[in-house]
Amino acid sequence: MSGLMLTLCAGAVLTGTPARAPSPAPIPVPAPMRPSAPSLATGPTRNAAALMARVGFDQNLDAQVPLDIPLRDEAGRPLVLGDLLGKKPVILNLVYYECPMLCNEVLNSLLRSLNALSFEVGKEFDVVTVSIDPTEGPALAARKKARYLARYGTQGALGYQRKASAERGWHFLTAGEPAIQRLAGAVGFRYVYDPESKQYAHAAGIVVLTPEGKISRYYYGLSYPARDLRLGLSEASAGKIGTPIDRMLLMCYHYDPKTGKYNFAAMSAIRLLGTLTMLGLGSYLFVMFRRDFRGGGPNARSRPPAPSLGE
Repeated sequence: MSGLMLTLCAGAVLTGTPARAPSPAPIPVPAPMRPSAPSLATGPTRNAAALMARVGFDQNLDAQVPLDIPLRDEAGRPLVLGDLLGKKPVILNLVYYECPMLCNEVLNSLLRSLNALSFEVGKEFDVVTVSIDPTEGPALAARKKARYLARYGTQGALGYQRKASAERGWHFLTAGEPAIQRLAGAVGFRYVYDPESKQYAHAAGIVVLTPEGKISRYYYGLSYPARDLRLGLSEASAGKIGTPIDRMLLMCYHYDPKTGKYNFAAMSAIRLLGTLTMLGLGSYLFVMFRRDFRGGGPNARSRPPAPSLGE
């Protein structure tokens, strides 16, 4: 069973959205406390390919996520997704807190990228982590949050210097099954519960939302380069965060939806360099003409002085 789950997770990381295969007949979930949402037994007649047909990450770029989805924060307080949006772009990731392998790798990779960013969680953007397991509660979410916040910040001689803004900016949430299914469906996150292993099979990746809650960017797999994440957040904010250099780089790098990465756009870079060259040349000519005009023209110094009347 563990070999099958490792094969599934590796495939989900590499492919993002797998090729569809004929869907097997649904099998009821035996555990009464587990969700009745997608489930699949993994007996001898089931293989990794059958599981992969039910798992994936579909792109719904520019789609609006429902803002009224009910959630619970780490203290058990009820809220809706819209309460966490409206001011800053958001990195959204769907995991479950007792996942034995892939979810921890997603969170660890995200943490490394966040530590490499000059943007700070809670200042320029927020992070929303939601469990896909409806049996997980706020207490577990609070422990998970404490574990990751303890490692977020600048590493010094005394360990990580925690950034206070992250306490209010990185949310670890739980929810009921209907809310989880609505959110997962909105962002295209397809997952399957395996009752025999009592684990979820799912893909790996994160989503960037605009402050209004529209899906802006997807990042697949277990690698989220800080440069790509910075560009994605800057783009999702419509230029409200970042520097002029970030906006210039967005002209040179093109987002590839298939890979979830920013690739160098040669033609855009050529156009940008051409524009900068013309601006530089225009500025030079303006300065030269202005200098000549103030000095009386280009031949002002070589003209002989006019003869006086007494000569």
